[in-house]
Amino acid sequence: MILEAAMTLTKHFLLPGSLILLSFSGLAGAQVQAVDFIQLFEKMSGKQPGLRKAHARGVCAAGVFEPADSGPFVSAPLLSQGSLPVSLRFSVGGGNPAADERAPGTRGMGMQISLADGSKHTFTGNNFPVFAGKDPQTFFGFLSTLLPDEQGQRDPKRMADYVAMHPSVQGHYAWLKSAKTPASYANTEFFGLHTFFFQPKDESQIKFRWQLIPEAGVKTLEAEEAKAKPADFLAAKLAEQIATGEVSYSLVASLGEPTDSNIDPSSPWPADRPQVLLGKVRLNSAGGDSCTAINFDPNQLSRGFTPSDDPVLKMRSPAYAISFGKRLSGQ
Repeated sequence: MILEAAMTLTKHFLLPGSLILLSFSGLAGAQVQAVDFIQLFEKMSGKQPGLRKAHARGVCAAGVFEPADSGPFVSAPLLSQGSLPVSLRFSVGGGNPAADERAPGTRGMGMQISLADGSKHTFTGNNFPVFAGKDPQTFFGFLSTLLPDEQGQRDPKRMADYVAMHPSVQGHYAWLKSAKTPASYANTEFFGLHTFFFQPKDESQIKFRWQLIPEAGVKTLEAEEAKAKPADFLAAKLAEQIATGEVSYSLVASLGEPTDSNIDPSSPWPADRPQVLLGKVRLNSAGGDSCTAINFDPNQLSRGFTPSDDPVLKMRSPAYAISFGKRLSGQ
């Protein structure tokens, strides 16, 4: 079971565009640099010139964002300018552009809303509710345990020992062991994982985490159902559902309390936190390369919103920027 989980993690865990580019003290006191992470991802998935280093397989989509009367967020330009165009990319975890979509595990989503003044607001999420590590160093250490030795063999005990010694990895690991194959991107829930803030004029700052909830419901496939599908069924399924007008999502903000972590994406907030509907996302097309030139950086926020000091969130801007540059330059 442990080795099977390790192999699944290797194929399906990585975040969209995730190359960790901060410098920090690594394992055994060694200094970990950006190039170490780039090499790690390439060892895990092979070099894929011109493609995303993680979540290489995916499909673009487009639609509209229809803001709701969202209570404490209502003064935000994002929510006070009427319907806005939205670009999305759905994806399978891992750096393999031919990843088998029948396999269970990570699915990702990048969404960028364009405001009337030319500014952008980006949301980047995954179908798992907690991140595999409280900080980039823990994440790097965990991924390092998945690499094979010189004989091409993985050591399941190494990974098991690391998980046992690092509590912040355990929530995600438990999710992964029970995860099933998503039936469709239109039936998958995505979690933002990180904490953000909104500052209304002359009012107290609002702390929140967001979720994108499919209005058609969350649906997964049992192993035999997934086995009967083509290995590349997700794009066709999404297009089919869009054609019937059934692909829409609710964008919801969970409001945090002072005791809820601002900086640890591996620490979930209590399920009973108040929720506010920010708006609806309705898709009207899928396919093509409309999102190829988009950098889905979750720190690109519209006026009034700010990111937290979550170290995993902070590392993503430089990570995405370098990954984006390498992809567009064919590296």
